[in-house]
Amino acid sequence: MILVSACLCGINCKYNGGNNFNEYIYNLLKQGKLIPVCPEQLGGLPTPRLPSEIVKGDAKDVLEGRGLVLNIQGEDVTKFFVKGAYETLNIARAFNCKAAILKSKSPSCGKGFVYDGTFSNKLKMGNGITAQLLLMNGVEVVDEDVVAIKKLLERMV
Repeated sequence: MILVSACLCGINCKYNGGNNFNEYIYNLLKQGKLIPVCPEQLGGLPTPRLPSEIVKGDAKDVLEGRGLVLNIQGEDVTKFFVKGAYETLNIARAFNCKAAILKSKSPSCGKGFVYDGTFSNKLKMGNGITAQLLLMNGVEVVDEDVVAIKKLLERMV
């Protein structure tokens, strides 16, 4: 089984109450290959919620207690992001998931690039907190790029 960001399946769990529907991913879900998760909801954040970014350090720093995640009003939401990451890891372990398809740029799910903490739509290199924790625990992570997903599926056969 493969974990997937629930928003990519059309589930309205995105911070603004919407989703990031991806038809290719939705078809994989209908085939029974995916387990949808929303780390931010699993961590206890509501939907909708204020946008949040990693503003101090990177995802690894956050997981090690040195980083900081704030919402756009400056409220510390770090504990929710960390809790959601660990809950997602627990689900991955329970279902023996070796891979995850996660939403790009997200402070939870982003792989390779995330928003830079200035709330100005600028990106920086790095991973989201859940993506980082999964990678640190041997779960392969790709974003919603169809080519990357197809390559992942080929490797898992």
